[in-house]
Amino acid sequence: MDDDDELARAITLSLMDSNRDDQFQQDLQRAVEDSRLGSSTPGQSSTESGSSQPKVNVRAPSLEAQTDPTVLQNPFLIERAQLERERLARLKRPRSGENQDELNSLRHRRQNISTSRTRTDGQIHTPFTSASSSKASNSLNNQKATAAAKPAVNTHPVVDQLFWDGELRPTANLHSMPRQDDKPAFRLTEVLGHKSQITFAIISSYSTSVSWIYEFFDPCTPVIMVAQPDSSGQACIKNILPNWVMTVPFLRNGHGCQHMKFMLIFYETGRLRVVISTANLIDYDWRDIENAVWLQDIPPRLQPGSHDPKITDDFPSIMQHVLHAVNVRDALTNMLTHEHPNLPLQSIGDLCSKWDWSKVKVKLIPSIAGKHEGWPRVVQSGHPRLMKALRDLGLRTGKGKAAKALAIECQGSSIGTYSTQWLNEFYYSARGESAEDWLDEPKTRRTKLPWPPVKILFPSLRTVKGTVLGEPGGGTMFCRANQWEGTKFPRELFYDSNSGGGKVLMHTKMIIATFRPRPMPFSAPSSSKESSAAASLKGKGKSNAEPITISDSETESESEDDRGGVDASPKEPIGWAYVGSHNFTPSAWGTLSGSGFNPVLNNVNYELGILFPLYNEKEVERVSCFRRPPRKYVLGEDRPWIQEESLVFMRA
Repeated sequence: MDDDDELARAITLSLMDSNRDDQFQQDLQRAVEDSRLGSSTPGQSSTESGSSQPKVNVRAPSLEAQTDPTVLQNPFLIERAQLERERLARLKRPRSGENQDELNSLRHRRQNISTSRTRTDGQIHTPFTSASSSKASNSLNNQKATAAAKPAVNTHPVVDQLFWDGELRPTANLHSMPRQDDKPAFRLTEVLGHKSQITFAIISSYSTSVSWIYEFFDPCTPVIMVAQPDSSGQACIKNILPNWVMTVPFLRNGHGCQHMKFMLIFYETGRLRVVISTANLIDYDWRDIENAVWLQDIPPRLQPGSHDPKITDDFPSIMQHVLHAVNVRDALTNMLTHEHPNLPLQSIGDLCSKWDWSKVKVKLIPSIAGKHEGWPRVVQSGHPRLMKALRDLGLRTGKGKAAKALAIECQGSSIGTYSTQWLNEFYYSARGESAEDWLDEPKTRRTKLPWPPVKILFPSLRTVKGTVLGEPGGGTMFCRANQWEGTKFPRELFYDSNSGGGKVLMHTKMIIATFRPRPMPFSAPSSSKESSAAASLKGKGKSNAEPITISDSETESESEDDRGGVDASPKEPIGWAYVGSHNFTPSAWGTLSGSGFNPVLNNVNYELGILFPLYNEKEVERVSCFRRPPRKYVLGEDRPWIQEESLVFMRA
């Protein structure tokens, strides 16, 4: 009890010492207390499917509640206490030795990283490689290990580990730890690392509790925060806290969402950590529901290098494009001009030239809100960007009789307004096939297509009631009654969403796509209605197993080189996975119009995620956040979770 009292007093003193202005300190304490006591409840969360503004709750109890030792027994508040212990420990040791382990690791990495300009469009291993600790990096054999091999056990705390090959994990959850599936998880403190070592950060979220996330950074650290615009939709920047600048991008008529969730974290040693997440920067998303985080550590170059301007679709080039799109350049210029002239990122162009991205093998998939005309612009955003990335990775299904069958499972937290035309449009891109032929088909024919082989995962009412938090925990899951009851709504494509971690809801956005064996010519036809979409554009008399083929006008070789453009691999991928902010909706992925000669893509939202191949079934299971195979809705018995039908939310 004495130790807890001393720690509580230390926390209070550290909070008081970090702010010189008395009035600012009082405001900060009130906001911090509010976030600590879980003021962001499921019922108060704002929808991500519309253009309503995220809510920030600023109510606060007294400071005594912060220092109450009983409060510190909460597992998630223990993280704050641990941060304070680390701060006190650092004060007792020489500053010069603080980052020596990481510096040694970086030196070792530099000796092993090729200086050639290797493009990131080759076949890749799963992001689930073992993490290298700050003491040593992985051997070459570990880097080439197949996905079926179990990651080596790392005895170092996760917060001290460096992930040079990338890592994808679910987030830790107050209600499902340890996880039922035994998968390792990330906490926010582990994602960020030691805050005393952070020199600069760019963070992005749709809904943000500023007072809560502020605690995870040193008050002196400059931070650019990308957020949701107000109802005007105008791009602007604003100083919101000492050393913090908020920037918002442009949204046409204020309609849509800045829905990207990413971080660029710069450290004293020169290392850069890239984070792509499905979680908002609010306590609820990191405490009560499940999300997913992919991160990778990027070493600095010994000397800045030039970047080929012709390369526009590798990871750093697309990341630069994203930063321009969400108005980071103006915020960066503001910081450099006024208070922070020595930031590690002097311009957005530095991202390509100052860090070595050769180890990054995932593909970055953005959606940029707005209207995009012409193929060069269209393939940079939304599902056409997904199509382009799949082709670069050699994951296209091909056309004609030799085409691979593809099944996709789409997990999300928000349901869209679906039509057969849009679902087939997306499915065409998910096969890695160009929409050029698709757009040249008559629209009347496209609108009459059957549903493609797509599974839409969304929690049923029964599943929500069975979670730890019950109906009050369903405030971030969105499906409207008028959607579900629509005469042409694809209810037969719905499957229940259940976390492998436990009885919690998932805010994770994920697509698992797997190639399926094609039936033999004389095998029994499939009974699934979904397979009928494959034959609809090929005329009568064709097998139901035929994939969707708009036109065979393009002459395409079936060789490995022509399909993938990459070196042969001893193991062919069996599919691919996407993880990021995109819900499975037209607003997130975009809608195509125009013609094959002059296409037009309309994106409502800003979104960001990653794509990577899957090489075997074990890897599929390890990557998947949901239990597979998902349980199909029983029509007439199952109904999706709909907030407006819940008495809990009616009363609210």
